[in-house]
Amino acid sequence: MLRRTITTIDKTSQKLDELMINQGIALSRLNEQMTSTNIKHYEYRVFSQWGEDGIIQRLVNVIGLRDKTFIEFGVEDFMESNCRFLLMKDNWSGFVIDGSAGNMKRLKESYLYWKYDLTAIDAFITRENIDGLLAKSGFGKDLGILSIDLDGNDYYVLEAIECVRPRILICEYNAVFGPTRSISVPYDANFVRGDMHFSNLYYGASLGAMVHIANKKGYSLVGTNSAGNNAFFVLNELINEHVEVLSTSDAFSLAKFRESRDKEGNLTYLSSDQRRHLINGLPVFNVETNSIETL
Repeated sequence: MLRRTITTIDKTSQKLDELMINQGIALSRLNEQMTSTNIKHYEYRVFSQWGEDGIIQRLVNVIGLRDKTFIEFGVEDFMESNCRFLLMKDNWSGFVIDGSAGNMKRLKESYLYWKYDLTAIDAFITRENIDGLLAKSGFGKDLGILSIDLDGNDYYVLEAIECVRPRILICEYNAVFGPTRSISVPYDANFVRGDMHFSNLYYGASLGAMVHIANKKGYSLVGTNSAGNNAFFVLNELINEHVEVLSTSDAFSLAKFRESRDKEGNLTYLSSDQRRHLINGLPVFNVETNSIETL
């Protein structure tokens, strides 16, 4: 009886996903009629957390891609992720990593894992092991999309990646760090966001820091999502009239979501400067001067 119930749930999930995909296809076709270079105008959500699905579809349509391949890490169980819509709508090949064996087990037990060309591994990512992990994907260096969401050492991990050169790069940034400074949490191979500060706000890197390392690797910033947590980059040689290269200040979006915690782990719903005040004085690494500063 239990197996039959699980099978029924899985089939119901597939049907709901099909409805969502069809809605996403309709939105994609509407977006194809627009000519704006502002990627925020193309936002919509199917399986992404915010409006990344629409932005990604826009960039894929206007940037020349050779291989329909993606790597995404920090995906939890991949049910809500940046590249799942690409996998299911456009039949891309994917490689995903998460630090939780339980998350990857749930993904491998879902219908996604047999129905699509997807590989999943569980691993705690560091700058020391990232290239070795990505090599397991079997993808060539000319990757379609790389999406990074670690809530921690994002800057250092991107800096260390050499084995792939994605045409489109998506990086999470911490808007609480502000629009002007190029800073990251100091590197700690064992960094876990919830353990470093009770507020849940001390993690990752500023938009300026992610732009700094992306520029060094040959990428241009073409925008952020309106939620204020993901930045989008394109290889310099692929920039064309359909996308606009932006400065850090012009692209910055302030995050409106309120995920701060108190010392007991309860949400406190702080916003704007209240969030920054809670982590003032904590150490940060300035990626331009290579020195430790304080918030």
